[in-house]
Amino acid sequence: MAQKGRPRDVKLQQLILSVSYELLLENGYESVTIEKIAETAGVSKATIYKWWPNKAAVVADGFFKAAASQMPVPDTGSVMEDILIHATNLAVFMESKEGNMIAELIGQGQMNQTLMKVFREYYVKPRRSESAMILTRGINRGELSPNLDVNSSIDLLYGPLFYRLLVSGESFTPDKVRGIILMAFNGLRNLNERKINERKINEK
Repeated sequence: MAQKGRPRDVKLQQLILSVSYELLLENGYESVTIEKIAETAGVSKATIYKWWPNKAAVVADGFFKAAASQMPVPDTGSVMEDILIHATNLAVFMESKEGNMIAELIGQGQMNQTLMKVFREYYVKPRRSESAMILTRGINRGELSPNLDVNSSIDLLYGPLFYRLLVSGESFTPDKVRGIILMAFNGLRNLNERKINERKINEK
């Protein structure tokens, strides 16, 4: 997480992030060091520490800024289509060389709490915020129940993608992603209908 301080030299910061990203893809997280980033970028370690508190922060910042540019948030007017596009973009990214790095970062994070904290801050929270925004738009348009549990819905919709990435190792196809999203949405609708019926029964 970038630290507050004097105004940043944006170009220099972008150079450092670009270098950390390239080193990560070339060598993996464990091989990247602040010393190597500084040497490759032609800056001092003090310059890096002026903006980032540790290696995990600068590497994650570089990686997830690059990742975000490949996963824009859609707004088609349909919550189903928006979630489908968003999830498909995520699946395509996960299948790429860059996306495979997510599995490594999660694995390294099991032994490195600083890295895991940074991963959650730079990747998990922004992606969940995007998904929550899409679902909330659907609620506001009347496509989804106002009683929808947004956080649990995100787990239901996106959890299978991470299961395939980290556990089963199965590849993604657009049809598979669409099938997962359709099943999840049917489950959400059924759950909301059940909650509404239970509330009506309790009100009698």
